[in-house]
Amino acid sequence: MLYYLTIGIILGLSAGFTPGPLLTLVISETLEHGIKSGIKVSLAPVVTDLPIIILTVYVFSKLSNFHNILGIVSLIGGCVVLFLGYQSMRSKGSDINFQEAKQRSFVKGILVNALSPHPYLFWLSVGAPIMARALSVNVFAAAAFIGGFYSCLVGSKVLLAILTGKSKSFLSSDTYIYIKRFLGLVLCFLAIVLFLDGFKLLGMFDA
Repeated sequence: MLYYLTIGIILGLSAGFTPGPLLTLVISETLEHGIKSGIKVSLAPVVTDLPIIILTVYVFSKLSNFHNILGIVSLIGGCVVLFLGYQSMRSKGSDINFQEAKQRSFVKGILVNALSPHPYLFWLSVGAPIMARALSVNVFAAAAFIGGFYSCLVGSKVLLAILTGKSKSFLSSDTYIYIKRFLGLVLCFLAIVLFLDGFKLLGMFDA
């Protein structure tokens, strides 16, 4: 259970601190309407991701006996995580356009998050395969992964909303850059774990 909790925490922190549509909207609402509005936007994934989780986990639970398929998906997930890690390690600052962010509204933010390809890509290539393996252990392992992921995903964005509300220069600070680079390094190690899982499922070496 600790294994899946750790993976959830790593992925959640990385997703939370990485610039994207949702983080742009969190910053937008914080700058325009205050910290409370930014926090409300941070909670969007808890609602919008639920149907995606149910659908992808259901599909992968049906593929639990198809080790070759799961192995290939795990390797793809490893590539996705490795790419995200590489991007974070090369970070030189915030990629958020504040002027563009100020033109977005809270309602549009919910729609953007629901229609963004990022949650679908994550759950199809990384999240669902991990959840399927966690469920094969027990429901508590799966709950630990989900809990760790969303508590850190939402929590990190809430933290960024608070820090941005108090200091608008935080996203351009060295601290933010170093956090992203450290998480990028951790993601690269996690990618190796996913590659190993994929090779084991494909029977390339004994588990």
